[in-house]
Amino acid sequence: MTPEIIPIQPSMEASGNAPPLLREIADMLRRLLESGESSAIDLSALPLNPADLDWLRQKLGRGEVAAQVQANGESTFDETACPGVWWVTHRNEHGAVVAQFIEATCVPELLKAHPDDVAAGCEQLEVLISGL
Repeated sequence: MTPEIIPIQPSMEASGNAPPLLREIADMLRRLLESGESSAIDLSALPLNPADLDWLRQKLGRGEVAAQVQANGESTFDETACPGVWWVTHRNEHGAVVAQFIEATCVPELLKAHPDDVAAGCEQLEVLISGL
């Protein structure tokens, strides 16, 4: 009986495309401080492999704030160890990553309540209060 041959997949090495992003992220954060302008980098549109993304995630570290939104799949918003820099991941309803962004912003736009939702919340509270 011959032993089963299991192919060995070499570990992926970083391409070197991630380090320049740190300078770009620093520029984005300076712009946010100077003008209040939020900006984002679409990581899915760049030539980054999983090792590059791991390197970048490690360098940026983990911050104090994390949020999840459930809408046609899960979106996660993780503040990095650099306040104002967020790692945003969008997944489809099957859990597959469909987009990843680095955002320089005080609060990611998708986490802000829409005025229509705030109005609905106000109505809901008025109904609760009227029932007391």
